[in-house]
Amino acid sequence: MPRPTTSPDPDSDATFLGWQDSLSGDIFPLYTVTASDHPLRHSTVSDVTLRKMHLRIPRTLSPYPDAGPAPWHDLGIELHHPKTAREAIGSAIAEYTFSNRQPPANAGSTHHAPATGRTEDGTIPDDVRTRFESLQNGDDFAFFDALVDKQEAVYETAGVLGLGDRIWILAKLSGYIKVHHNDIVDKYLLLTSSHNGTSHVRVKLTPIRAICNNTLTSTFRGAGDVHIGPAHHTTRDSDQGDEVLALSHSLYRQLDVIFNGMAATKISVEQLQGYVQALVPDGEEAENESTDETMRNSVLRLHDSGKGANLSRGTLWGAFNSVTEYADHMMLRGDSTNRLNSIWFGRGEQLKLKAFHLAEQMLRA
Repeated sequence: MPRPTTSPDPDSDATFLGWQDSLSGDIFPLYTVTASDHPLRHSTVSDVTLRKMHLRIPRTLSPYPDAGPAPWHDLGIELHHPKTAREAIGSAIAEYTFSNRQPPANAGSTHHAPATGRTEDGTIPDDVRTRFESLQNGDDFAFFDALVDKQEAVYETAGVLGLGDRIWILAKLSGYIKVHHNDIVDKYLLLTSSHNGTSHVRVKLTPIRAICNNTLTSTFRGAGDVHIGPAHHTTRDSDQGDEVLALSHSLYRQLDVIFNGMAATKISVEQLQGYVQALVPDGEEAENESTDETMRNSVLRLHDSGKGANLSRGTLWGAFNSVTEYADHMMLRGDSTNRLNSIWFGRGEQLKLKAFHLAEQMLRA
């Protein structure tokens, strides 16, 4: 069992003890109830029991403590049980400052963009201060606050991309998907809003594999990316939050079946190579920095030796996860903002969606 939390969580009704291994190889988290005057106070229980009794579950450490940082690690801040999106976004913006330094131009390019980062004196340039002030309220995501209040979700991480053009919150839903007994996939929703007036609030289904912090897919059959409405509403019907939650639970139940189906599907070396060839056919990356062969070889190598490969090697689940690891951790180097944009909204997302749909086809064959 991994190490327990070092101190009780004051915003929960229990203390996380660690992950327990069963004789069958299954793993599950255990907690000690700390709620005052509760009949189960000091009892050791599972997360299922906590949810049934409507007790607040503390932050649960990953069963894989050496997973490494998530792709958004440098661009977001870890939140400490904020009750509202306003508080979450306020915390993120308070930590976000700019540098006026100009980075070197890329070879062959005359474009110079200001680098983001903390200035020596921690100040924010005047030309973006107004935009920051417009972000402070966090009201774009107020429809989700009722779910946090009902302990259906927790605001876990928040951040800002670019020059304040997009704000985001990762909200963790209760429970998780367990693939083949011991491969944990945490259930998240990504809430984003653009403050340049070009987009609505978006809620994206974002399952994250715990052993490697890979985002597995952002959209599922066209229903995992929900547009809520104009980004400047100050209040939202709480029914919207309930509808988003119901849809998310439904989609995650379907993903549970699909992910476990992938894990139960053995594939040969020839099938793996065919999967990767279909994913990156010749000519796919002709205009980008990576060659087709380099991409294919990288995915094949990750299938054999990537993070969590020991849990999924030789299966369709392993093949799919080798693509998500490549897209999240290797596809783009350098600027963290560009990489995160790729993972959630751009080339990386499209590659993972294609990999998911190809795996689904093989699963049905």
